[in-house]
Amino acid sequence: MILRQRVDAARVGHLATTRPDGRPHVVPCCFVLVGTTVYSAVDAKPKSTLALQRLRNLAATPVACLVVDHYDEDWRQLWWIRLDGGARVLEAGAEREAALEALAGKYPQYVDARPPGAVVAVDVTEWRAWP
Repeated sequence: MILRQRVDAARVGHLATTRPDGRPHVVPCCFVLVGTTVYSAVDAKPKSTLALQRLRNLAATPVACLVVDHYDEDWRQLWWIRLDGGARVLEAGAEREAALEALAGKYPQYVDARPPGAVVAVDVTEWRAWP
């Protein structure tokens, strides 16, 4: 239960995908965990395009992981959690709309500035954590 609470409370995660050439690609992101699926949207924060590398990566290799962590100078307080699973890109539809509602429930900024881009859905199949 504590793992879920930590993930739910985390404000930023790091989404890892694999580039078509096999290299890793990691980006910080806003996210929400609903049931066993993590959602992250391509939002309106400054970007050169809404067709982001992470979306191209998932088209080629539909797996991803999200890492959330906590750092403290008191190293007894350190922890990280990694959620791995298959990933999908939601361009439209009821699941995308529900994901955007869940994201707006976690991030007030999304209430007034609804993300205009695709939503990444990671269907979590494995949790890893330390400690």
